[in-house]
Amino acid sequence: MALKLNAFNFQSHKYSSSFVHPPMLSLRSPKFFMAASLTSGTKEVENLKKPFSPPREVHVQVTHSMPPQKIEIFKSLEGWAEQNLLTLLKPVEKSWQPQDFLPDPASDGFHDQVKELRERAKELPDDYLVVLVGDMITEEALPTYQSMINTLDGVRDETGASPTSWAIWTRAWTAEENRHGDLLNKYLYLSGRVDMRAIEKTIQYLIGSGMDPRTENSPYLGYIYTSFQERATFISHGNTARFAKEHGDIKLAQICGTIAADEKRHETAYTKIVEKLFEIDPDGTVLAFADMMRKKIAMPAHLMYDGRDDNLFDHFSAVAQRLGVYTASDYADILEFLVGRWKVSDLTGLSGEGRKAQEYLCGLTARIRRLEERAQVRAKQGPIMPFSWIYDREVQL
Repeated sequence: MALKLNAFNFQSHKYSSSFVHPPMLSLRSPKFFMAASLTSGTKEVENLKKPFSPPREVHVQVTHSMPPQKIEIFKSLEGWAEQNLLTLLKPVEKSWQPQDFLPDPASDGFHDQVKELRERAKELPDDYLVVLVGDMITEEALPTYQSMINTLDGVRDETGASPTSWAIWTRAWTAEENRHGDLLNKYLYLSGRVDMRAIEKTIQYLIGSGMDPRTENSPYLGYIYTSFQERATFISHGNTARFAKEHGDIKLAQICGTIAADEKRHETAYTKIVEKLFEIDPDGTVLAFADMMRKKIAMPAHLMYDGRDDNLFDHFSAVAQRLGVYTASDYADILEFLVGRWKVSDLTGLSGEGRKAQEYLCGLTARIRRLEERAQVRAKQGPIMPFSWIYDREVQL
């Protein structure tokens, strides 16, 4: 997922699916007009001139930073990817589908099933709905995430139907992920608790705006990023499952838990890739890991916008932080997990820069936790904000 923790002054940028980092410097670029000669006195009309221009962080975009000899590493890993990634995919005929969890429109009892769903959904608080919608919107921006992976040198799907193991993995991963947004979207639609048009506008804005993970077309950076994100979405969807159960919606808890299980399996795949890179190229991989963490993990939906709230992503993330769906502590936990999973502290034979990166990574979790503790002391109760997704009902940040 994609969250920002105002309480900790952490700004973050799945996926979830369903996710936070130490402060970063950013500039806000002016919104650009579709027709420069036209001006407007109202925000509504102004927005018509710039359909995909929410406020965004401005970074110097580095592209194709990986040297050619590194690309050869990924070509040499074709067979490894087939044996270690494709085996983690589930056959379509054995996979769950959204309809397995939803009222059957062909059934005579369809209307009764919908009525039962809506009765359960009445017990869900507005702040929980905000987080669930934000998670769903993040999942619905899946085209952007597939596009991002297909920018990575050496592993991209060159034709759209490439037979390479890397390309097959990316397409099949996307197909599995596609069910997440579909299921949550339909469930929320049937619940009657949310403004679907406002949500649909937000999805269109988000896909049109893209994302800026700063992975530089490098699969080293890209797969470290996806490893972090898949674990973050696993945590976020797991927590929405837990809260749904607490609020009495067992079916929604099952939905969120099933999505979380997918994210966990995908996390396994991406962490295995980086583990293999540490085995083959420990120096290059530790440098990439440190680089990604210095940049901070930009959450997939950081350009979220509904046509009205310039800080919608921040507000959604603040609610998620307050509820405990995804927090700064989770960010630190994920980093600690990955440092341990990839045995960063045990690396030997590194260059001078590699040793510095190793030292930085091994000390970063403690540093983040100290920042979190200080921020907790300073944290104040957030303001109350209306959310378009829930018909402008107000929620505390």
